[in-house]
Amino acid sequence: QVQLVESGGDFVQAGGSLRLSCAASGRIFSPDAMGWYRQPPGKQRELVALISNGGNTNYVDSVKGRFTISRDNAKNTVYLQMNSLKPEDSAVYYCNAKRSRSPAYSYWGQGTQVTVSS
Repeated sequence: QVQLVESGGDFVQAGGSLRLSCAASGRIFSPDAMGWYRQPPGKQRELVALISNGGNTNYVDSVKGRFTISRDNAKNTVYLQMNSLKPEDSAVYYCNAKRSRSPAYSYWGQGTQVTVSS
């Protein structure tokens, strides 16, 4: 049974910083990519940042220059450093691990709440 466990969500003021962590537990074949998604209230879930097994990264335009995704492959852990937070960053943040090669999978964490006050 694979689980992704997120931590680090909190309530912060605009301009503040948070660091989210997501650790995969259980027997898991190395993911091709790990990423962070977010879902504001009443809106669809969107990709925030993605990091490949080789370290290539992609970010949604709204967080470029403020957020940094990193990964510890040995620990199957992914991090999201969030700086200069804005109220519009408020959302439930979800971690995802996916693999396209056999055995293929896509696992999700339970989500962690980030609230940024103005």
